[in-house]
Amino acid sequence: MDIDLPIWSARLRLLRRGRLWTRRQLAEELAVEGDDREELTRLIGLWESGEKRPDETQAERLCRAFGVDESELFVGDAAGTTLWHHLTGVPLVPGLFSAEEEERTGRAIEAPERADAGTVAYFRVLIDAYTRADQRPADQIHALRPVFDGIAEFHRDAASPVRRALLMLAAEDAELISRMHHENGDPGGARAWSDEAIRDAREAADTLLEAYALAQRSGLADTEGDPGRLVDLAVAARVRGHLPPRMDALSRHHEALGHALAGDLDMCHRRLEESAQSLAESEDDTPYRFDSSPEAHTSLCVACLVTLGRVRDALELLGAQPPAAQPPAAAPTYPAPTYAAAYALACTAHAYADAHERERSAEAAMQARELARSAGALRALRELASFHIPPQRARHQRILL
Repeated sequence: MDIDLPIWSARLRLLRRGRLWTRRQLAEELAVEGDDREELTRLIGLWESGEKRPDETQAERLCRAFGVDESELFVGDAAGTTLWHHLTGVPLVPGLFSAEEEERTGRAIEAPERADAGTVAYFRVLIDAYTRADQRPADQIHALRPVFDGIAEFHRDAASPVRRALLMLAAEDAELISRMHHENGDPGGARAWSDEAIRDAREAADTLLEAYALAQRSGLADTEGDPGRLVDLAVAARVRGHLPPRMDALSRHHEALGHALAGDLDMCHRRLEESAQSLAESEDDTPYRFDSSPEAHTSLCVACLVTLGRVRDALELLGAQPPAAQPPAAAPTYPAPTYAAAYALACTAHAYADAHERERSAEAAMQARELARSAGALRALRELASFHIPPQRARHQRILL
């Protein structure tokens, strides 16, 4: 199959999208002092459409930005690799795979019945590459959607052993996309992808993976108007079998918030205590990625207490100090601690506002807003919009607005 632009042009677009950069962001990477960023952005569009070719200086900057040499970008011997990435939208990440691995996966794309263990490994590595703390939820959704589509295409036609492995990978990918929709403030998208994850896990007949998907589904507390349903989902995760400590804690965390939304203080406290006990266990071989950080635990406990109207208890839990607002260093793990930290700060600001502690509420809200905007954590921003700081200290209010 052919495409209607030069291979080097398609490769340039793929490399940019693989980095999750907009054209403007690439222009910032290429610019030196005195450069017109708007003109650079326009030029990038012309390069990617094949209407213009970068000059020698521009080509050198592009290669430096992407970490490739000029022959890889403009010549290369991997036209087939560029072609299948261009046609599928699956991200192209230089240096992540060998030429042989790229070619083998491209052949499987052409004929899904060729999928094998290497195909599964390819897509798992790719998912891991986009499961990083320095990426915004909307960008991760954009990168992972074509990956999910590719996996789904494979597991319909692959042979039985590989099909099950692909189904399990599809469930994990769908759950990750659901989490990113959740953080991106899209409740409908979060629920739809979570349901997809549960279906794939059940079809793969993996009880632990199904329990994980159910536990995560019960965590969509701010996207569901039925607290009893959330409790049922969390309990259903545990009845699938014995869960590793972190997954058990995850289920009990989310059940606690369901009880809080239903106004059941005793059951909420009981489940929070049980979740803390599970997290205290040292042995854990949980194979799936989710947030069990101190920030996540604190934010959920504070959210429960605020929901129950126990503002003073929430402040006591916080020790009269908001969570740290500094984002951690980027690391190839999921989920981004910045999401949990931003949400914890937003819950803290809410608690202070309900307690009429205006200065502390304004301070925590400002930090939460800054962190949420930089991380793309729209769920935290939505929490900030759900309450009002008492009408004093106008200087802080102006800053917030």
